Amino acid sequence: MLDTPPVKYVNFIFICNVNTTTINNTPAGAAIAYINKQILTAVAAAENGEIFDLDGYGAAGYSGDLPVVLTRSDTIAMPHGSELMMLPDRYPVVYNVVSQQFETLSRNPFAPDEKIYPVAVFNSPGYVNRHFCAYACEKPAAPLPLFSYGAVGFGQNGFRSAALQVDAEPRQDLRLMPRPKVKQGVKQMGRKYPDNRLMRHLETCALEYGCPAGKNFFLQRYEAPLPTSRVCNARCLGCISLQSGNQISACQDRITFTPTAEEIFQVSLEHIRHVPKAVVSFGQGCEGEPLTAFQVIQPAIEMIRAVTNKGTINLNTNASMPDHVKSLCKAGLDSMRVSLNSVRKKIYTAYFRPRSYHWNDVCKSIDTAREQGRFVAVNYLNCPGVTDAQREVDALFAFIRDHDINMIQWRNLNYDPLAYFAAMEAVASGGPAMGMARLIQALKKEFPTLVHGYFNPYLGVRG
Repeated sequence: MLDTPPVKYVNFIFICNVNTTTINNTPAGAAIAYINKQILTAVAAAENGEIFDLDGYGAAGYSGDLPVVLTRSDTIAMPHGSELMMLPDRYPVVYNVVSQQFETLSRNPFAPDEKIYPVAVFNSPGYVNRHFCAYACEKPAAPLPLFSYGAVGFGQNGFRSAALQVDAEPRQDLRLMPRPKVKQGVKQMGRKYPDNRLMRHLETCALEYGCPAGKNFFLQRYEAPLPTSRVCNARCLGCISLQSGNQISACQDRITFTPTAEEIFQVSLEHIRHVPKAVVSFGQGCEGEPLTAFQVIQPAIEMIRAVTNKGTINLNTNASMPDHVKSLCKAGLDSMRVSLNSVRKKIYTAYFRPRSYHWNDVCKSIDTAREQGRFVAVNYLNCPGVTDAQREVDALFAFIRDHDINMIQWRNLNYDPLAYFAAMEAVASGGPAMGMARLIQALKKEFPTLVHGYFNPYLGVRG
């Protein structure tokens, strides 16, 4: 069990059902008036996509399948670069401040002939959802596209997100990625490396898909992507590069070739030589599992390390092949980020759906990297109500102790949140949620050296 102060439950409904007319001019009345003032106004979307506020209705979010009222104190101004989204074929769940109850609305209460829809926020990188959008379906609806759906409301000065900032680094701030400069970088690399197929692939990522990692490479800043693998040994529910047998569309095309070690070496060295704190990373959204391309990754790392000890070489992976991990560490790999939706075997398996490996292989790979002295981060795919559920929290604390994890990268799970919660609960219930903010606070207290963030860190020059 968690060796921290008891913080098991979130106060989901924190406004009591009392008749305020009987307690005016009393401390209780003042407290309720203060709370009502703190409540954010609910927002909804019309059929044409226009977003508007619903006066008299408080904004709500979900943690699992339990609603929570959104207030100013537990939200932040919507981060720059975040996007508002209308959820089709669904109804907004709101808090009626008069009846002090949650309600599901299918029509605009001020214009009953108008249908309305829920509004969610896709928060910018560096922010983790505390709650997801509160919505309901009358019948099974088509799956939502592969985005995260944070809860949002309207305050005095604009939209506010139910989110926490976990990383302030502007690595993927779109304001710092002007398209003309990206195109200039593309032209320069095209002239310098006319035959490098990986360069051409990254051009598509940067200019057509708007990939921040691709843009950063051509802007010569922060982290450069090194996609390599055409295949994967898992069938993740939320895979953004390959979907089949369902109504979900992949967000981008998967790489169609395996670059040579020389092509990888050229991209990596170009980045490392021109960026002061360079990171180069295998394992991107536009590829499968990089460990399946071990035959080109290992010699590429050896080539890089034969000419420079600078830069951080990172592997974003499902950590399915412990022997390959060991070989890559010996070749010169510096860090490994392991994607997990859960540290409970049943929940992990239900989402990742491994083809040729098991949960024990993941754990062994992590232990192998740590035994080799490598930095290991967990790419923790967050869904409020699952990630902060008590059984998951207990398992996470034990997992960090047992495997000596260096960092948690808090990422929002890109999947229909209610569908995900229902699917995971059917496999193994997590119990009551403690709240994302409390979870992170508890982790910081118990593991003071554990790094919390969003991006792969630069680790310095190799000794």
